[in-house]
Amino acid sequence: MAAAAFYDLEGTLVSTNLVHTLGFYAKNQQGLWRSFRKSAATVLSLPLFAVTDQYSRKVFNDLFFKRYRGETEDRLRFFADQLFEEVLKPAVFPGTFELIEKSRSIGLRQVVITGALDISVKPLMKHLNIDEYVANRLEFVDGVATGRLLPPVLAAATKASWIRTYAEREGINLSDSFAYSDSMSDLPMLSVVGHPAAVNPDMRLRQTALHHNWPILSLK
Repeated sequence: MAAAAFYDLEGTLVSTNLVHTLGFYAKNQQGLWRSFRKSAATVLSLPLFAVTDQYSRKVFNDLFFKRYRGETEDRLRFFADQLFEEVLKPAVFPGTFELIEKSRSIGLRQVVITGALDISVKPLMKHLNIDEYVANRLEFVDGVATGRLLPPVLAAATKASWIRTYAEREGINLSDSFAYSDSMSDLPMLSVVGHPAAVNPDMRLRQTALHHNWPILSLK
């Protein structure tokens, strides 16, 4: 059976997070006053985002993606390339390409699983030469975002469920597969494969990796 390498994205392969992307879109609103209000609201929400992310990734997602309510799909897609050039491309960790190429050289399928938006990460996936990826998707009604995500919402245990489904469908041997993440919230994703690795890990994931003798990598 084939095997795969499953990557978290933000904090693992790039230094940016969801707030950087939202901040970029906030600064590029039509109209100076709307731009100011959107940017200010994003900044003022940072402590709330940080607390809820530690408490529950689902609660974080419910609160965070409401900030996109009222955004048009056309506008988000229009700015995706600029977001990539100005924010995401410079944020790719120095060791990212080396890790991906080493993984690819031993015959592993390359798969990114991210809680970021599909619209936002598409140019980045092309830059990383990764064709297989799954990301969160905003719900749009008549081309306008409702502030809700379409299922499945990719976070925590949902990522592990997605990997299991993908492996069954594609004939992937999870015991021979690898997973990489920086966050303790991705412990289910790391635990579902035979070769987990902590990449630029937070403190809790570092302690878990040391306890289980998992590799600890730095791509910075």
